[in-house]
Amino acid sequence: MFLSIASFLGFTLLVALIAWLATRKNVNSSDGYFLGGRSLTGPVIAGSLLLTNLSTEQLVGLNGAAFEEGVLVMAWETLAAIAMVVTAAFLLPRYLKGGITTVPQFLENRYDKMTKTWVSGLFLSGYVFILIPIVLFSGALAINTMFDVPEALGLVIPEDLASTLSPAELADLQRQKDFLALWPTVISIAVIGIIYAVFGGLKAVAVSDSINAIGLIIGGLAIPVFGLLAIGDGSIGEGVSTLFTEHSEKFIAAGGPDASVPFHTIFTGLMLVQLFYWGTNQAIIQRALGAKNLVEGQKGLLYAAFLKILGPLMLVLPGIIAYHMSQHPGDYNFFSSAIIKDQAYPLLVKQVLPAGMVGFFAAVLFGAILSSFNGALNSSVTIFGLDIYKAHINQEASEAKVVKVGQTFGIFLAIGGACIAPFIIYANDGLFGYLQKINGCYTIPIFTIIIVGYLTKRVPAIAAKIGLVSGVALYCLYVVLDEFVIPGQLPHFLDICAILFTLNIIIMLIIGKLKPRETDFVQQYTEQVDITPWKLLKPVGIIITVIVVATYIYFN
Repeated sequence: MFLSIASFLGFTLLVALIAWLATRKNVNSSDGYFLGGRSLTGPVIAGSLLLTNLSTEQLVGLNGAAFEEGVLVMAWETLAAIAMVVTAAFLLPRYLKGGITTVPQFLENRYDKMTKTWVSGLFLSGYVFILIPIVLFSGALAINTMFDVPEALGLVIPEDLASTLSPAELADLQRQKDFLALWPTVISIAVIGIIYAVFGGLKAVAVSDSINAIGLIIGGLAIPVFGLLAIGDGSIGEGVSTLFTEHSEKFIAAGGPDASVPFHTIFTGLMLVQLFYWGTNQAIIQRALGAKNLVEGQKGLLYAAFLKILGPLMLVLPGIIAYHMSQHPGDYNFFSSAIIKDQAYPLLVKQVLPAGMVGFFAAVLFGAILSSFNGALNSSVTIFGLDIYKAHINQEASEAKVVKVGQTFGIFLAIGGACIAPFIIYANDGLFGYLQKINGCYTIPIFTIIIVGYLTKRVPAIAAKIGLVSGVALYCLYVVLDEFVIPGQLPHFLDICAILFTLNIIIMLIIGKLKPRETDFVQQYTEQVDITPWKLLKPVGIIITVIVVATYIYFN
């Protein structure tokens, strides 16, 4: 345990030192703070995108989903690569042409200031009530499991007491103790995340992400390798053969109608969700907005797309290996047939990694936790500072003032998210499915008005406002009905996303015909960065798409 803790602290402090040295003079202006001085290159963007995306809500949550359902959940990873290609080819050139710092900033140019404010409020609500708490909870759960934090805090149920309780009473008492053990870990992650994101700006986040990306790839690929060696008696080939032989049902990519990702949803709402996440989610696209030019931004997105194709090796295969171990609890001391799915990944790490590597991988995992947390936090600071404070509260504020106010807001936002995070342990759904379903409340309405904004010239601001209100209200109504009134009787939430996307576009186009803008919208080129496209964009994009399709063909 001492070796694990020492390697964890050593690697974490090394990354922090490098990030501080690289960014200490870069946060005195809004571009320097919010967009890294518009100086990010393709490899840095790719590494930051990877780490912002690959946090514990995926390492823990998606592997947990694979533990339960198998390879079909890879849709969340492989289809992301196609969404990145579309973003690089269609959205990013338009973002950089307009010189925007935030996605809501475009909405002000296209519609009006109030539309921007409404969307900014939706983004901030989603971050503080959904994304930040889930990242903190899943990260704390992973760290607590790997380092036996509940045991260290004395929050373990004595065997003599456990023997007197019913299974339901035992589970309830264990949840209460795990809830208490989460608080110190959640607070520690939040404090360190504040230091990175609030006081260092985007470049500090991006630099630390790039370093941790290397460790994540090494450690993330090591987990399934060691896992296959463990179940194959020292042979990776035997391990793969064992999985395919004993659990062939786990290797079918086409999910049935009762699966968390039915196959048909790939052609309905799943791609819409992916396009929103990679193309309009401020916490993600802000990395590409900080590119020194369009070429570097497109390179960064496509480099990251190749890495996402490899994602199932880190985010799906370990869950299936953990499932195999749970079916043979006598052979693996950390597993039992009664573990819950969100414990699968951290238990696998403890089971298969040598003691010295557990600390290193925990440090890399900690970096991934911080990346998603401070990515959302930095984006929240950006949105509040530019789209709310400067736009509505103090229009004459200097850049230094905007940065400082944003930093203060970020601290309170982080505290709010940390206060919510431990309570997620009482949610009944798995982490990843819960996150995706709840996100639909704001993802599809925002994506709809952005797409209509770019593809039309006369749709007015009132149409965007109606689209936002109807989209949010109808989806929230669906969630309430599906969860509490008639559970399991309504279409899949991804189908609902597609239906509402289509409905809102029709509504906005009708309003555009009945009450159009007085003048056409024309996007101006601000010349802040060069927008000459990367000459290899099309061939590389085609290669990525072919690989994704081939992967689905192979697993079916």
